[in-house]
Amino acid sequence: MSEKLKKTFIVTRFDPDKDEVPKTQTYEIEVEPDWKILDALNHIKDTVDPTLSHRWSCRMAVCGSCGMTVNGEPKLTCKDPLSSYGDTIEISPLANFPIVRDLVVELEGFMEKFQEVKPWIMVAKERAVEEGTTRQSPEELADFKGFSMCINCMLCYSACPVVSNEPEFLGPAALALGHRYNQDTRDEGSHVRNAVFRDEGAIFSCSFANECSEVCPKNVNPSGAIQQAKLANVIDWATSFVVKRGEDVS
Repeated sequence: MSEKLKKTFIVTRFDPDKDEVPKTQTYEIEVEPDWKILDALNHIKDTVDPTLSHRWSCRMAVCGSCGMTVNGEPKLTCKDPLSSYGDTIEISPLANFPIVRDLVVELEGFMEKFQEVKPWIMVAKERAVEEGTTRQSPEELADFKGFSMCINCMLCYSACPVVSNEPEFLGPAALALGHRYNQDTRDEGSHVRNAVFRDEGAIFSCSFANECSEVCPKNVNPSGAIQQAKLANVIDWATSFVVKRGEDVS
């Protein structure tokens, strides 16, 4: 019988009632070849240390709740295969978020930023009543569908260098979501979102490091969305300026 594979996990631990700063704890366990990172954490909690705290739910890369930092990179741990790593693996909470306990971080403040970009379809009541359902072509759907795949895992916020230096930055996921609605042909609220986009801490704070798109487990490409939004806002601003000058002349 072949010897079972063993791996060492160095896991961040933090108890807000006892610890002033996070520390690490090491676990050496036997693992299965088809395990994901999350499987190993669940095994540690179930059989080795029930005090370990981490967040997860669906195990299908849908809910986005199991995001953590693995060997220094933001990962969705239910999707990240254990076989991709060596004998020692370091697991810590997502960067740029307050730690609640161990590997669990506080998301409330960041989720509020999503509300600022008005992530819903805005349409005049008269149009909705008179015209009814708005049909979209496959091409119109394709313009925003990719930006709709976000699962709010917050990996992009953990990877973003702007978020780490500017806490007020709305961030990749929120800005990509706002752009998604601006691209939707059913929506009439682009002028409202563009005003938000042009504020301090929005799209023009993005340095285009592209780290957000690199770590996105659903290939949303928030960096691409932000760059598209920048161009759209420059055009929107220039058009508004020309219109105002024309009105002044008349």
